[in-house]
Amino acid sequence: MTTGKNEHNIPVRSLGSEPEKPAGDAGLKTILDNLDAMVYVADFKTHELLYMNAFGYNILGDFQQGQKCWQVLQDADSPCSFCTNHLLLDSSGNATGVHVWEFQNTVNKRWYQCRDQAITWTDGRLVRLEIATDITDRKNMEIALLRAQERAEATSLQDELTQLNNRRAFFQLGGQFLKHAKRRNTSIAAIMFDLDHFKLINDTYGHEAGDAVLREVGRLLLAEVRDSDIAARIGGEEFAVLLPESSQEHAMELAERLRNTLDGLKVRYKQTMLRPTASFGVAMLSPDDDRLESLLSRADEAMYLSKADGRNRVHLFPQF
Repeated sequence: MTTGKNEHNIPVRSLGSEPEKPAGDAGLKTILDNLDAMVYVADFKTHELLYMNAFGYNILGDFQQGQKCWQVLQDADSPCSFCTNHLLLDSSGNATGVHVWEFQNTVNKRWYQCRDQAITWTDGRLVRLEIATDITDRKNMEIALLRAQERAEATSLQDELTQLNNRRAFFQLGGQFLKHAKRRNTSIAAIMFDLDHFKLINDTYGHEAGDAVLREVGRLLLAEVRDSDIAARIGGEEFAVLLPESSQEHAMELAERLRNTLDGLKVRYKQTMLRPTASFGVAMLSPDDDRLESLLSRADEAMYLSKADGRNRVHLFPQF
């Protein structure tokens, strides 16, 4: 759709017994023809298109007497599913006033703000009057801004290196999990693990080598956890997983599977093959836990039991 004044003063016609007769007086015709918006009128019951201003003609071209609004405006074979006629009258058949809405035209893909109203036409019949203003530029800016905000929000909750949730996302989502579990009296298991001797990898081969290991750990973790679980990198080489509605047996099984898979992982960095391992701790939600930190603290203690026991192990926090 173009904006601004029309290049050609296309006659506006009201289709009916006198199709060439202008709609209204010359002054009204001039005003309608120079509106930077499409104005049309359609019969409320039959959907026959009765009138369109010059702006509409510039966009859609001529139309024939008897054509339906949905044929001309949407190139459709039946009434539009988004037709607002039912919103323009109350249960007694009285006009409800102006209804303002936005939609994207299915033919030209442009966005419009529409002002719809039921009025009485010159011959006494009830018609739908619509003034449709092209808002494509504004809408595209709004959509671009929304997508940028969504990307920014996603970035702020994602660890860029591993593609896992970051610490902020972990505690934000985990807090919701905790509320849900307390309300419904369901379980949560927490797994924490820390890569063994990770500082040695960085000191010996450089941070690029360490980053290569972290990326592989992230890929491995994403492949092993359920969609309903929260997997996150919460520190330099420290990771955590929350498993809602999971048993202790399931949590221990997953931790052992992760440990075993990591134990067999080989990460090639330049001419070196790096073989990381990790120490794991598992804990279960307690009825007394009102904060996520309490559960994680016990998983962390269990993880340090694994480190003290020689590393590359899984320990469960003792349940009393």
